[in-house]
Amino acid sequence: MKVTQAEFIISAVGPDQYPDDGLPEIALAGRSNVGKSSLINKMIQRKNLARTSSQPGKTQTLNFYKINEELYFVDLPGYGYAKVSMAQRQEWGKFIESYLLKRDRLRMVILLVDVRHPPTRDDVSMYDWLGHYGIPICVVATKADKVPRSRWQKHLKQVKETLLVRGTDSVILFSSETGLGKDELWSLITAQTGKQLQEGIEAD
Repeated sequence: MKVTQAEFIISAVGPDQYPDDGLPEIALAGRSNVGKSSLINKMIQRKNLARTSSQPGKTQTLNFYKINEELYFVDLPGYGYAKVSMAQRQEWGKFIESYLLKRDRLRMVILLVDVRHPPTRDDVSMYDWLGHYGIPICVVATKADKVPRSRWQKHLKQVKETLLVRGTDSVILFSSETGLGKDELWSLITAQTGKQLQEGIEAD
């Protein structure tokens, strides 16, 4: 997959701010510092379109990125960061939940977990919540480059068993450093959105 165009559109906190061009949307969820921005940048082959930060909890809005004039990546605020106040977390929760439940253009949620560690209680809660409401999910296990190749399957098994991953949900091992999993994830995204991104498809 070759991305020919990618741009940041808006940081939104409510439906009146969401893009209204009707394109399908893929949301990215996960705890703070799990690598959502790095994944976006790797998927679109841009270094700094999605801003990465060493400060957890920095993303506090729904950030919309338009890809090839065909679909959006929607970066959700990270969860599980203790220094964010309870009131702030509750406020985030309201507009995130509203988006996930009511946005008819949402086609799938990519749930990112750190492959080096067992999924957290928050990861399990998010996975269960999305499944309860029938929202399509792809689990992406990030930071694969930090784990020896010989231990990949062991760590993936740990992710699947902790989340109790359903057979209908994909689990993809990913590295924003090496690009591992990028093509597999793009294939799943194009299948879910019904968009083949024809202008961008070429042999890598």
